[in-house]
Amino acid sequence: MMDSRDQEAEIHPLKNEDRKSQENLGNQLKNEDNLKSMPLQSRLSRCRAVAFFLSLFICLFVVFVISFIIPCPDRPASQRMWRVDYSAAVTYDFLAVEDINRDRIRDVLFLYKHTNSSSNFSRSCADEGLSSPCTFVAVVSGANGSMLWERPVASDVALVKCAVSQPRSSEVSSACILVGRPHSVIAVDLFSGKTLWTHPSSLGRNASILSPLLQLPDVDGDGTPDLLLLVREEEEVNGYIYSGTTGHQIGHRGSLGIDGESGFLLHVTRTGAHYILFPCASSLCGCSVKGLYEKVTRRDGPFKKDPLWENMLNATTCRRLVHSAGAVRHLVHIPGKAGADVLLVGAEACVLLDGQALTPRWTLNRAQVLRKPIFGHYKPDALAVVIENGTGIHRQILLLDLSSGAILWSQALPSLPGAPGSASLPTADHRSAFFFWGFHELDSTNETETGATWHSLYMLHPTLPNVLLELANISANIVTFEAVLFEPSRHAAYVLLTGPTTSDVPGLVSLIKHRVRDLVPSSRVVHLSEAGPDSDQAVRDRFSRLRYRSEA
Repeated sequence: MMDSRDQEAEIHPLKNEDRKSQENLGNQLKNEDNLKSMPLQSRLSRCRAVAFFLSLFICLFVVFVISFIIPCPDRPASQRMWRVDYSAAVTYDFLAVEDINRDRIRDVLFLYKHTNSSSNFSRSCADEGLSSPCTFVAVVSGANGSMLWERPVASDVALVKCAVSQPRSSEVSSACILVGRPHSVIAVDLFSGKTLWTHPSSLGRNASILSPLLQLPDVDGDGTPDLLLLVREEEEVNGYIYSGTTGHQIGHRGSLGIDGESGFLLHVTRTGAHYILFPCASSLCGCSVKGLYEKVTRRDGPFKKDPLWENMLNATTCRRLVHSAGAVRHLVHIPGKAGADVLLVGAEACVLLDGQALTPRWTLNRAQVLRKPIFGHYKPDALAVVIENGTGIHRQILLLDLSSGAILWSQALPSLPGAPGSASLPTADHRSAFFFWGFHELDSTNETETGATWHSLYMLHPTLPNVLLELANISANIVTFEAVLFEPSRHAAYVLLTGPTTSDVPGLVSLIKHRVRDLVPSSRVVHLSEAGPDSDQAVRDRFSRLRYRSEA
C-alpha cells in the first residue's frame, strides 16, 4: 500500500516542492547561525588559554620570588667538635639537652661548682649572696659550644629536674627545679636563666634528700604540675609537696611510715591511680599518693585509688609489695606504654613486672646488675633492654627481648672503675645504634695489669652483630655521658662531662662534644668472631652511612 505522504506528493507535486524548499531554507538558516556562533566560541577559547597561561606565569613568578629573591633563613653551622673548660672546678652527674636558643639545634645544660662564672658573664657567688665557691647552672650552644647563659644558684645542689611545664599564661614554657644545700628549692627559667622563684625548705638539719624529684599532677589548680620531694629523716621517709608555679609548700610534712632508699618511681596504674614505688631492703614497697596527699593537706585531692592495689597494700599507707632476690637496685618504667610495666633490677635477678598486677612476666636469674638499664631496638620496632651484668673484667653486655626476656645479643666487655653508662640512638631502619664503654682485649696486653685508665667507647649496630667499632679512647675521669641527636633525624653526637673524681679536690672540668660520623673513619674495627667477607674499610663505610631518626 502506498504511503499517504507519497500519495499526497503525487497528487500535489508543487506543494511537495514548497515543503522541500522550506526545509532547505530552515537548514540554511541553522548553518548561518552556526557560522555566526563559531567566532564567539573561538574568542572564548582564546580567553581561556590566556587565563591559563597568565595563572601559570603568576605561579612560576611566586615560586621564583620565594626561591631566589626572598632569602631563606640561615641554617646554623654546627661544629663537628667543641670543648668548654673550667679550671679549679668540680661538676655533677647531670646533663640536660634542650633547644634553648631556638636555632633547631639542641643545647646542653650542666652544673659546675666554682668561684666565678666564665669571663663572658663575670658573675660571682657574692652577686647572689652565696658563699664561695658555689654551684652554677650553665647552658652551652650545641652548635658551637658558645655560652648561652650561666648563673650561680646555690651553695650546693642535691637534686635537679628540668623541663617542668609552666602555666600557659606564663611567658616561661619550661623550667629547671633545683633542690639546694643548705635546704632550698629554686626554679630557674630554662631559656633565660632568670630565677622564677626560690624558697627555703623546712627540712631538718640531718635530713637526707632522696632521688629523684617526682612530678605530680596539678594538685593546687594553677595549671602547673607540682613537685614531691622525698626525704629520710630519723630512719623514716617523709614527703613534701611544693607548688610548681610558686614553690610554696602545700600542706605539711607527710610520713610514708616506712624506711626507704633512693630510686623512687611515680607509677600510674591502668585505672589512673597514682602510687609511689621504691626499694626497701630486699623488697619493692608502695605508697598511695592519694593517702599521702590527704595526710599532708588533711583534705581530699585529685587522686584515685586502685582497688587491686589497695588490697595488696592491705589498707595501709605503705607496704611491701614484691619480695626481691637480693637488694633492689633500680626501678625502671618501660617506655611508650600506658599503665607501663616496671623493670625491677635486683642484686641477684632482673624481673619484668606487670604494671597492674605486679606479677612477673619474665625473670633473668643470676644477674648482678649494678647499673640502670637502658632501652633500644635490636629488631625493627621491637623494644629491647640493655643489661650490664657484672663488673670489672667479668662484665657482660646483654641485650634482652623485652617481650620475652630472651637474650638477643651478648658480649663480654670488661669495664674500668668509674666507666659511664651505655646509651642508644634510634636509626632510620627502626633499629638502634648502641654505645658501650669498656675495654676489649685483642692482644696479650692486659690494661688492668699495666695500670692503664683509658676508657674506650664502642658502637654496635644490629645489622653487624659480630662487629664493634671502637670510636674513642678517653683517659680523663668521665662524670657523665650522653648520646644525643642534636638535630631532628641527623647530627648524632656524644657529649662527655669530665672532672675531678671527688668534690673535695677541684680540678679541670670539661664539656666535650664529638660528632659520631666524624669518628668512624679513624675508628678501630673489633671482630667478635671470625672476620666476615667485609673488609674493615667496608665496615666503616656501612657505619658512616647510618642515618638516625627522632623518636616519635
